[in-house]
Amino acid sequence: MRMNILCCILALCAGTVSYAQTGVVKSRPANPSDGKLLTMEEAVLPSETRVKKCNYFWNSTSDSLIFSDANHTLLKMSSVKDLLSGKDASAPFKGGFPEEDVPVLPEGSQNITGSPDCQHFAFTIDNDLYFSDRDGRTTTVASSDDSNITYGQFVSRNEFGITGGIFWSGSGNRLAFYRKDETKVGTFPLLDITTRTGSLFEIKYPMAGMDSENVQVGIYDMASGSTVYVKADDFGREQYLTNITWSPDDRYLFIQVLDRSQRHCRLNMYDASTGDFVKTILSEDNDRFVEPQNPVWFLKGSTTDFIYKTDNRDGYKNLYLCDTEGNIHRLTETDADVEYVGNDGKYVYYTSAEVSPVQNHLFRVNVRNGKPARLTFEEGWHEVVMSPDCRYFIDMYSNLTTPPVTSLKSSDGRSAVTLYRAEDPTEGYAYCQMDFGTVKSADGKYDNWYRLIKPKDFDPSKKYPVILYVYGGPHSQLVRDTWLAELRPWEMYMAQRGYLVYVQDNRGTLNQGAEYEKAIHGQCGQAEMADQMEGIKMLMDLPYVDRDRIGVHGWSYGGFMTISLITNYPDIFKVAVAGGPVIDWKWYEVMYGERYMGNPSENSAGYEKVSLINKAKDLKGKLLICQGAVDNVVVWEHSLSFIRECIKNNVQVDYFPYPCAQHNVMGRDRIHLMDKVTMYFEDYL
Repeated sequence: MRMNILCCILALCAGTVSYAQTGVVKSRPANPSDGKLLTMEEAVLPSETRVKKCNYFWNSTSDSLIFSDANHTLLKMSSVKDLLSGKDASAPFKGGFPEEDVPVLPEGSQNITGSPDCQHFAFTIDNDLYFSDRDGRTTTVASSDDSNITYGQFVSRNEFGITGGIFWSGSGNRLAFYRKDETKVGTFPLLDITTRTGSLFEIKYPMAGMDSENVQVGIYDMASGSTVYVKADDFGREQYLTNITWSPDDRYLFIQVLDRSQRHCRLNMYDASTGDFVKTILSEDNDRFVEPQNPVWFLKGSTTDFIYKTDNRDGYKNLYLCDTEGNIHRLTETDADVEYVGNDGKYVYYTSAEVSPVQNHLFRVNVRNGKPARLTFEEGWHEVVMSPDCRYFIDMYSNLTTPPVTSLKSSDGRSAVTLYRAEDPTEGYAYCQMDFGTVKSADGKYDNWYRLIKPKDFDPSKKYPVILYVYGGPHSQLVRDTWLAELRPWEMYMAQRGYLVYVQDNRGTLNQGAEYEKAIHGQCGQAEMADQMEGIKMLMDLPYVDRDRIGVHGWSYGGFMTISLITNYPDIFKVAVAGGPVIDWKWYEVMYGERYMGNPSENSAGYEKVSLINKAKDLKGKLLICQGAVDNVVVWEHSLSFIRECIKNNVQVDYFPYPCAQHNVMGRDRIHLMDKVTMYFEDYL
């Protein structure tokens, strides 16, 4: 009798395990279910459900902190010594930030960039570049009568780490700037309905395989008022010039020069007085792509030794100690992606994914002997800000169950004090259980991380519909061990209304090395879909998942993924909502599109395979496409061409344009958008 009972128990346990959700690393339990439900306004706009944080800033001498309260209504200042000793001697901050003390500039000034000593401010008006001194005296650096040529503005559509077009030297005696010539770049018309009869305005948009922009770098000498242009001619007219860095002595300019195919990159050194080429310090070549995204960082106290980051040498984004003679030595010997934080000449500080790809920790490495040391230990994701002299750092960390905690720590590990603990803003709300875990990639090589939000009042004996929220594209990481695991409040809104909501990263996204990121090359969407389907298969094996009610939603690259999934797996996905979707990569921009897909003339088969035009006929479920009518990132040609193909094939599809929105629908209009998305799932899923 006892043996029979034991056998029954073992059988029940075996049955339970066979239906268990795989790869759960940890969970955040549900709040009491009698709490409030999120409103759509709370889910979309900043509200009391968002974490309140204090902001902290270092003064220039590293001995004091300037900080705000959680409501950002008051600035205070306190010495590091007092803070570390626990002494509350903070006082109202009555000073100002020099970089914010900008003289009155002409109307229409943009791209305002102060010199390091804050004595001059460079800025653009229309296509022209100027600078002003503190007395408001303005000098022209470069001007253009040709609407196709601009100075001092970003180039290459903000790819390759480019965020601006003005670069002061360390002394402020020289000013480097971009010159962009879009004469050969084609245009795309956008419709402005706010005028009396409507009007078209054209934007420059270099599509894959078509003519691109020409970029040059000028150097303006403040003393002489003269300009020279860098003689960078490695790869012809359509090469990319990025990650501009001044040598500490102002004598040289360093530029990473990339060919249009993005397979060959050179770190070049130029004479700042003449613009002449001096030497190529190092080169990178890759059969898929090289993507330089960071400047070089000079070692403190040196004009020859610098730190350089690449994933092209050892398979991960690592830091290398280099010099101007071309010597290069691996500094961070870890099979994990790292990010440079700072250096004091003796140590280089960096954050690393070596503990886990979903955690971020601060390390330092001794420049002389290469010995690394870990400086943060609390589980989760750490964001750090080093003091100017690197003696201290501000550390803000959080994890799935811990709201952000901000601390002041010494770099030698001897001192630390907690400055602020954020309160849990979900208290009083019926936040649902969240599971945080992994599922194997389709090739079996990687752990893809996910979060799964279970419905309010979850009952494993019931069946629930699933919504997959997807992005899946490069430069993204939707799942991290941060507070609520990077949750978008709309996901919780849907879980509170009876849905299982699933979010997963896949190959092609960040923080798992070069091979993981470059697996998508030449066939965007294929590896990503295969990985997402591994997660869906895992869900479909769970007893509480309604296999006949699975939906998917995403925007931009996620819109491309959404339509790819519902057309490639029409028997799995019943409902889909895609926003601003890429439909065919030949209509996307040169810089991003050709990096991941190559030139259409060289990869026509790849472009054809992943084009969603060819998949319109395979649509079976309900699909809603939303698009900003003045989208200048994924232009209207994409979604309208898909709609046209559906019409040609007599396939029904729903479409909703937002007439005044660009690539994203923002502000209160976003409430309308997410109501639309929600109602579509409620009506059809």
